[in-house]
Amino acid sequence: MKKAVISGVGPIEGLGAQLCIRFATKGLHVLVAGRTQTKLDAVVSAIKANGGSAEAVVADSTNESETAALFDQAGSDLDVAIYNTGNNTPGRIAEMSAEFFENSWRVCCFGGFLFGREAVNRFAGNGGTLLFTGASASLRGRENFGAFNSSKGALRNLAQAMAKEYGRDGVHVGHVVIDGPIGGEKIKKNLPEYAEKLGEQGMISIDGIVDGYDYLYNQPKRAWTFEIDVRTSVEKW
Repeated sequence: MKKAVISGVGPIEGLGAQLCIRFATKGLHVLVAGRTQTKLDAVVSAIKANGGSAEAVVADSTNESETAALFDQAGSDLDVAIYNTGNNTPGRIAEMSAEFFENSWRVCCFGGFLFGREAVNRFAGNGGTLLFTGASASLRGRENFGAFNSSKGALRNLAQAMAKEYGRDGVHVGHVVIDGPIGGEKIKKNLPEYAEKLGEQGMISIDGIVDGYDYLYNQPKRAWTFEIDVRTSVEKW
């Protein structure tokens, strides 16, 4: 049975969880990876309730041995790997600690390196799809977001290098720029006033974002896309 490894999975109404649910409907066994067991278990239960196959794996994306162990569970059956782990780390540079800046880089970029390296090694000449979640910060610097901008920009460059390095081996590496707030549980629960101000029309549809990953996954080798960007019709860009 082909397998999918999806990292950065949180609540059911979040992008990571919805990616797991979508790829499970394609007949893949999904390794649902993240930091919180209860959230992972909820996603696995939802997948199994719909007849899919999945298992939860608690793993720290910045830990080399835990990331390797995650991919060991997929082995040579790995078909698609998605690095959705990230952290929004705002702050003024002059007031920022070195630890804070480094942690942003470790989660967004270093973790992506560990994840990507293990993925291409497991594909081992069989080909596969490796996708990274990006953000508006992947493409431009913005005041008060120096740590996040630099770490997301670094991840994008890493993904592009991997796309060029492993495309000839049949590995399709893609990067998805999510340009704006996602209309999921995180913003609605943690920033309810902001979510209300935006309204549904101002938040990107999770289903629409997942469609983008699905599109990249289904592209034929003679027509690969490295990057897509997704935003609402009202987003300023």
